[in-house]
This record gives sequence, C-alpha cells and structure tokens, in this order.
Amino acid sequence: MSEFTYYKNWQLMVDEENIVHLSIDKLDASTNVLSSDVMRELDLALAEIKATQPRGLLIDSAKSNGFIAGADVAEFKQIKTRDQAFEFIRYGQGILDKLEALPFPTVSLIDGFCVGGGLELALACRYRVATEDSRTRMGLPEVKLGIHPGFGGTMRLNRLIGGIAAMDLMLSGRTVQARKAKKLGMIDHLVPKRHLLTAGLNMIKDQPEQQKLSSLKALASNNSISRLMLARQFRKQVAKHAKQNQYPAPYALIDLWQNHVSSDSDMLTAEAESVAELVISDTSKNLVKVFFLQERMKALGIEKDYMTNKKNPGHIHVIGAGVMGGDIAAWCVVQGFTVTLQDQKPELIAPALKRAKKLFTRKFKQKHLLMSAFDRLHPDHNGLGIEKADIVIEAIVEDIDIKQDLYKAIEPRLKADAILATNTSSIELEALSSCLKNPQRLVGIHFFNPIPKMQLVEVVSGENTEQKTIDRAITFVRRIDRLPLPVKSSPGFLVNRILMPYLLEAVELLVEGNSAETIDQAATDFGMPMGPITLADTVGLDICLSVATILGEKMHISVPEKLQQMVKQNRLGKKNRKGFYDYDDKGNPIKTPGNIKERPTALLADRMVLRILNESMACLREGIVEDTELLDAGMVFGTGFAPFTGGPMNYLNHRGREATLQRLKDLEETHGSRFKPDPAW
Repeated sequence: MSEFTYYKNWQLMVDEENIVHLSIDKLDASTNVLSSDVMRELDLALAEIKATQPRGLLIDSAKSNGFIAGADVAEFKQIKTRDQAFEFIRYGQGILDKLEALPFPTVSLIDGFCVGGGLELALACRYRVATEDSRTRMGLPEVKLGIHPGFGGTMRLNRLIGGIAAMDLMLSGRTVQARKAKKLGMIDHLVPKRHLLTAGLNMIKDQPEQQKLSSLKALASNNSISRLMLARQFRKQVAKHAKQNQYPAPYALIDLWQNHVSSDSDMLTAEAESVAELVISDTSKNLVKVFFLQERMKALGIEKDYMTNKKNPGHIHVIGAGVMGGDIAAWCVVQGFTVTLQDQKPELIAPALKRAKKLFTRKFKQKHLLMSAFDRLHPDHNGLGIEKADIVIEAIVEDIDIKQDLYKAIEPRLKADAILATNTSSIELEALSSCLKNPQRLVGIHFFNPIPKMQLVEVVSGENTEQKTIDRAITFVRRIDRLPLPVKSSPGFLVNRILMPYLLEAVELLVEGNSAETIDQAATDFGMPMGPITLADTVGLDICLSVATILGEKMHISVPEKLQQMVKQNRLGKKNRKGFYDYDDKGNPIKTPGNIKERPTALLADRMVLRILNESMACLREGIVEDTELLDAGMVFGTGFAPFTGGPMNYLNHRGREATLQRLKDLEETHGSRFKPDPAW
C-alpha cells in the first residue's frame, strides 16, 4: 500500500499474487457515483497502477448497497455551457479509454446496481463478473435524464451485445437483472456473492478469451444498410411514447448510432458532442429536477424507524379484495411482508389471488422465491389477521357509512399500536375518524392504479392523526418501494383534486362536439402519457363521478350531466368494455383516427391544462402539500404530468404567471366561472 497515493474515494491494495484490488468508496456518500473528484482520482490511480505492471486489476465497491449508480447528477446543475459539458465528457471518456487499454486483465466485480456511468466503467474492463442476487441490476438509463450515455456506453455496449439489444436498453432506459444481463452477453460469469472475489481472481489467472459478438448479430446491426433500416424502426417505436421536440435524447441516440458504423473513435467524439448539447437543454434540466424530486420523496422515510426491518417484515392485513385491495396485498407480499387478505366471501378473494399469481410469476424467476411469495399471502375472509397486523389497510367501497361501520367493528380487535389506514381516494379523514375511539391512529395511504406500476402513494394526515402514525405510514410506503407524498386531508387530497377538473374539462369539450380522439390527441400532444378520455375510462366513469360529486359538494365544482348519463347507461369504461370508447376483447379502446379534426388542438389542451394550474394554485394556498416541488412531484409521479416540463408549477414558471392569469380571465369570460382564477393568483 505504501507505494500508492492515498485517495479519498478509492481504496487500493495489492495482494500477495501481485493483483491490484481497487474499491470505490465515495467519501461522505451512501451511494457510489462518478463525480468529478472520483473521476480525477481514478485517472491518477490508473496511471499509478499501470506503472507497477501488476498481474491484473479487480474493481469493486466498498459499499454494500451496490457497485456504481452512474454519474453525479447533482453536478449536472453546475454545467452552464455546451463547451463545459463537452470538455468534461471527453475527460471521462479518456479515463475509461485508459482503463480499456491497460495491458493486463481487468475485471469488474458487480454486486447490486451497476447503472449509467457505472456500467460504462464496467464495459471498459476486459471482463465482468456479477452476483446472481436479484438486486443486481444493470442498464444505461440516461434517457430518463434527457441525455444518452456519454462515457463510451453507446459504442461499447453495441460492440459487446449488438445494436438491436443495446439500443433497446438505451432507448428504453430500463435495467435488467443479472441473469438477463448474462443472457444478453453483458457479463462473463454469474456467481453467488460468496464466490464473487474468487471468480474475479480466476478470470485474471486464466485469462479466458473475451466475449465476442457473433457474426450473425454483427451482420444484423453493424453495417450501414442494416443500421439505416433499423434506425427507421427505432424512430417509429420511440415516437409512440415520446415526441422529438419534447424528448430529443432518444432521437439523438438513434442518429448517433446510425451515422457511426465503422469508427469507434469518431463515435466517441460524436457521443460527447451529442450529450453536451442535450445536457444543457430545457428537457434535461427539467428531467434532472424530476430526478431530485424523486430522491426527496425517497428520503422522507429514511430516518423513521418505527416499522420492523426488512429482514423481519411485519404483518399487513388488507380489507377489500377488489382490484385496489387485492393488488395492494400482492405488492406488499412482493416487498417481503406477510399479508392476510379479507373480503366477505372466499369467492370474492379468488380473483385477487389469480392476479397476485401473475404478479409473483413476473417478479420471481427462481422457484423458491416464487413459492415463498405464495406462502406469505393468506386469504382470510373471517378477518383473523386483524389482531396480528401492524397495519390494517381498508380498501372497500367509497362510502363513508360503510367505512365507518367497518371501523367500529374492527377497532376493538386492533393491536394497541396498530395503524388503521384507509385507501380512500377522496373522503376527508376527519369525517371518517369521527366514529373511532382512537382517531389519532387513522391515516390515509392512498395508492394509485395500477399499483405495480404507479410509484406515488399519498400519505394523508387528518386533524387528529398523530405524528408518529404519519411517520410510520411514510416509512411503510418506502419499505414497499413506493414514493410517499405527505398531504393534508381535504376533498380529493392533492392528485385527484387537481386531476378531476382536468378530466371534467375534457368532458365539457366532448359536450361541445369535439371527438374523444381529438381531445385525447390534444393532451398527448401537450405531453400527457394518456389522453383524459382514455384515462377516465381506465379509472372507471363511476369512480370519476363519485369523486367529482364529493368534490362538487365541497368545492362547488359542477359535474357535467354527460358524465352522469354515461354512468346511468352503465357505460363505466374499460372495466365493462364500454365507456366514452368501446373496448375490444383485449381491453384496447376502439378509436377512429378520422375523428381527429384538423383544428388547433393546442387550444383544447390549454383549457384542460389551465384547469390543472388553477387548482394547483388553490392547493398551495390551502397548504394541502408543503411546497411547489412536492406538488410537481405528486402530479408527475401520480398522473404522469408531462415530465419534460418538470411538473405543473415548473411549467407555469416557464410559461409566465402574468400571461397565464390573463389567459384564465379570458377563458372565464368565454366559458364561465370554472375558469375563475383562484385567490392565490
């Protein structure tokens, strides 16, 4: 050790066989990221290591939670110009080029996450060995930050596994578990964690031939003709989910890949030029903002330690085995909890068990993990699990009287320290808790459908909710890998309250004679992931009417007669294949493209989005959520509000408050009081 410089972020050791062990351990950080200082030290370390001519080099992590989580996103905010970005990216590329060029075997030992710049570093090594643990995941998710890989990942991953597989990973931004990565050819060996070091040492000693792309895969994607044809298909696929003016990164990646077939060095230069342009764009800045909003919500439950730890999960009891209750129960099981699921009759629980089986089969590929999940989910129509539960989650019909009858029946059976949580989507907790002898234990834990996909969970506190109960609920939400959003009890809370005027305005546009297809197109053109008419059908028109009625009574929001008529006609949406749209046997809406009129659909989007902005201002005025950033987070992660804008309030700041206020006043004159600016303006 004495022959090497001391590094703050790296640990360096030479064993008795002259093999260097280089471990990343970023100073004062819980997670390893490739910050500027980490990269500078890596550059110096590689120069020193090369000078000693060791037998080989092993690179691993000294932190237990993973390998490297990519670049330090916080430093993105410091980049002001394209030239500044280009210089830093080229510097990073140069360091990984030096790693790749070392004249002795280099091995990355991967346990846990290995994403972004972390994977790019691993790709620059001669070999990669990973643990078979399900938490070991690999990928290049940079498109989610409005850029694409910049430290050589576009070139090296393509060279290793072929363009089709590499572009699929980079364009989607998804990560894959280690078993899938091995199948794709991203890693050389998959081993139990206890054998990771031994496997790495053996790679250095044996020096097996490096993995090479098969001639068939090379022919399929590594010539100019195939890339031209494939690039057209990639653009078509990307266009289904992202518009180029809103999300330029995937399109820039396709151009880069298509135009640089024969020269790795030219591709690296072009990669740096492309990322340098993207990282200073509004889209990237806004997506970075969204990233930090997510990190803020993740951190909310870290210091709260009221729940049992993950190694000894607590007991959850869910009452109501409908779509919401059944899926809440299944998701808690996936996250390691033991769950009892209650409904009035066993046959009402059966559909939930069937859905749970599909989820478990998708999540657990190893048989023992799958069987363990089945063992943790218990149908319990008699409610015997109530007495054992740390949290009882009520997910029954949205009716205050029925909910209160249930509470009065189960309260005497609850453990003294058990939480009673309601999944109500709109009813105020003060009203629900009025029947309880111990109202401070009631908290809202409001999930969004579909539960396996929607990250946001509103944690709702009423006037009587004890702070300890709120903290425990937040911790629980983080323990099930969801993002907790603390909100104050109020009709519709935050997300549904803001979303409902948007949906109702879409119905008003229908009444005015616009087709459902035109309205949906206007919203998706703005950047929404789904049109409001399709969304209303997906949620269920009966549920929309119920929430709208509750909000209407409390907040003087008018409910369009059209919505009431649809429910009376039993047109409830996707659930019974007839709503504003009719649905085929696979649950897909039957749309008529010809119904999209040649008209300025941006004006339609403006009306719907302004209802969102006005209601957002009202929620901030009433203190429903702590600040504008959490409001933006709630709407991005709870509704998919155009992430490239950074959320409603960020979009409002960009659009201009004075101009937006004047637009509201103009719409009020034309369309009535529903556009009246909130006093918050």
